[in-house]
Amino acid sequence: MRTERTSELIKLLGHANPSARNISEGPINVTDCLSIVMPEEVFFTISIIGVLENLMVLLAVIRNQKLHSPMYLFICSLAVSDMLGSLYKIFENILIILKNKGYLGPLGDFETTMDDVIDSLFILSLLGSIFSLSVIAVDRYITIFHALQYHSIMTKRRALIILAGIWTLSAGSCVTMIVFTYHIPTVISFTALFPIMLIFILCLYIHMFLLARSHAKKIVALPSTVVHQRANMKGAITLTILLGVFLCCWAPFILHLLLITFCPQNPYCTCYMSIFQVNGTLIMCNAVIDPLIYAFRSPELRNTFRKMFCWARPQWD
Repeated sequence: MRTERTSELIKLLGHANPSARNISEGPINVTDCLSIVMPEEVFFTISIIGVLENLMVLLAVIRNQKLHSPMYLFICSLAVSDMLGSLYKIFENILIILKNKGYLGPLGDFETTMDDVIDSLFILSLLGSIFSLSVIAVDRYITIFHALQYHSIMTKRRALIILAGIWTLSAGSCVTMIVFTYHIPTVISFTALFPIMLIFILCLYIHMFLLARSHAKKIVALPSTVVHQRANMKGAITLTILLGVFLCCWAPFILHLLLITFCPQNPYCTCYMSIFQVNGTLIMCNAVIDPLIYAFRSPELRNTFRKMFCWARPQWD
């Protein structure tokens, strides 16, 4: 890595925070639009809440044996992704504080290494979210159209192997993106994952809706599977909500990344880039909203949260 590079990803994105520019100078904003600056306290508070909420999700799944299923393992993967995004901002704020206090210099191997680690958290958060949502979509697809064979198809062992695979792929992609930050193909491949994931899940959804009625007629003759079918459809609805929140929170950032790469001097592009910190706040909010969706959509998880809040000793069946 180049020693003059500190938070190169943030530099590429044109971070608009004056305090952050003590670490990395971003491109000059040539627009008349005023930059919206969010207080670092807002980022820090949202990030802390995001870490605590997703940590609670992980603890709840670990403590409740009823939640030890492939679906909740995939949800835990998404929770880890959200938590990494929150930790990224927390550590970045700490580095900014240390830099402003004079404890860190602008150059040096330590600063560059810490910067690479923090950037890795951010990239892992996005990649982990994309792959986790895709796997959850496949899992919901199997539960709906292969309900009778689901437990033989999607075992815990296979779920763990899938998770190990996607996080290995995420880590490898992350290292590649950090090493080749300066190359435009890196930005293109990074942003391309977003629409690819969207198209992939949309294709699954279209197939689901096209076959849902005929499949429902076949499976309704088996009373024992009706309840499971309703639960599976509820899981698909939960995935839809999670995907919608993910798109709303990350799409503005992806658009910013494309604009800063391909039209950094265009006044319309730079005007949009002036709200970068608002886009960053949306990303942090994603980590806060997802656990609320889990709790709202899952009675078992909600009951587990309640027992944890009451400090009651759980008596799992």
